[in-house]
Amino acid sequence: MLQSRDYYPENEFHGLRVAITGGTSGLGLALVREMLGRGAQVAFVARRREGVDRVVREHAGVHGIVGDVSKKDDIHPIAVQIVGLLGGLDVLINNASDLGTAPLALLADTECEELERALATNVLGPFRLTKALLGALASSAREGRGAVVLNVSSDAAINPYPRWGAYGASKAALHHMSRIWSEELTSAGIPVLSLDPGDMDTPLHAIAVPDADPAELKRPETAAREFADAIGKLLAFMRSERTLQKVVQ
Repeated sequence: MLQSRDYYPENEFHGLRVAITGGTSGLGLALVREMLGRGAQVAFVARRREGVDRVVREHAGVHGIVGDVSKKDDIHPIAVQIVGLLGGLDVLINNASDLGTAPLALLADTECEELERALATNVLGPFRLTKALLGALASSAREGRGAVVLNVSSDAAINPYPRWGAYGASKAALHHMSRIWSEELTSAGIPVLSLDPGDMDTPLHAIAVPDADPAELKRPETAAREFADAIGKLLAFMRSERTLQKVVQ
């Protein structure tokens, strides 16, 4: 199998240290494979040990971490394992998501606990994990490796779809939090992206819209490639800017 450097003479991913949440299915698994294929070192997080063990068996060199980002007490152990296994961190992808209700329901019919679960997974999880890993990311930025946080958003963060209330509200909060964090972390050299992959053929989408035709949906592999391209371009730009600054100095 050809490695990414066979396709990218100036490979921004070779040796890059990447952490991905929700990495055992759908977009998360596609991101694990895409990053590995481009030569990155990858650690992924998921709740169920059997899924983590399966992905580790099937993908040589990947690091699997069992943990639930929606649980506050899991965040510190997850962060410690990410940094320990990778020897630092350059890219964090907050991908793990929860619909809140399944099947989807009107807000008036949504239980408080369901909304809390969506917020815990889609907002508090990324917030806590990013906060816990800011030191490692800032260190990468100072070293000139580049540092990026990518939060997986949705068009439901912008459009008020009926019955998507818990998911949409939580993704809207994540999207706006990402924009604020991007402004605040500019001085530290850590851009924070909020990207919508579009409607994909994933287990999450199948639960949300069981009647959808998979043939009409984007493949998660396509979205993973688009996300990786966006990260790669950003890293290349950041490194070129740093090189220019050194020349000027």
